[in-house]
Amino acid sequence: MTSQRHTSLVAEREIPEAVLAATRASVLAVGVRRTTLTDVARRAGVSRMTVYRLVPDVTTLILEVMTQEFAALLAAAESRAGRRRTARARIVASTVEIARLLPEEPLFRRVVDVDPELLLPYLTDRLGSTQQLAVAHMRRMLAEGVADGSVRRTDLDVLAVTLVLAVAPFVVSARLLDGVGRSAALEELGRMVDGWLRP
Repeated sequence: MTSQRHTSLVAEREIPEAVLAATRASVLAVGVRRTTLTDVARRAGVSRMTVYRLVPDVTTLILEVMTQEFAALLAAAESRAGRRRTARARIVASTVEIARLLPEEPLFRRVVDVDPELLLPYLTDRLGSTQQLAVAHMRRMLAEGVADGSVRRTDLDVLAVTLVLAVAPFVVSARLLDGVGRSAALEELGRMVDGWLRP
């Protein structure tokens, strides 16, 4: 069977869809730490050497899958917010939507359930590939807001990073809130972002 192919955001290689799907299935089944390239190859129905030629290690492959899934969530959130009149309104709506969707995404939930310590470096030491993707996405939307007059003029690079860092607790701490509390908190997040960005 011919696989769809994707241009890798992390490894800058084309990785067959079957290998990406196998990686996702392995993480969902056993977690990040127990996923191996051998297991991915078996699930994908290819040889180990085929996978080894695609990526240097299993971490790179897992990051690729997570980055692609996050990119799809970003696109979905922006699409749902697309009818809003101003860029600021679209930023607010899509930010709240991401904060709502990401904690419910199966791959993210599995990492939080089984390997939560893997998230710590991305909260304390460095921006990961998904965070960098979010910053670039936010930077573009902020520029649209400045252009239509709905977002204040400032250093958009700094503002984009600050917004992504400010939203992170709403994602990683989502379980601290019950259903009603989380919904109310997300409404407050929307008000916070809206007031922050106003000219």
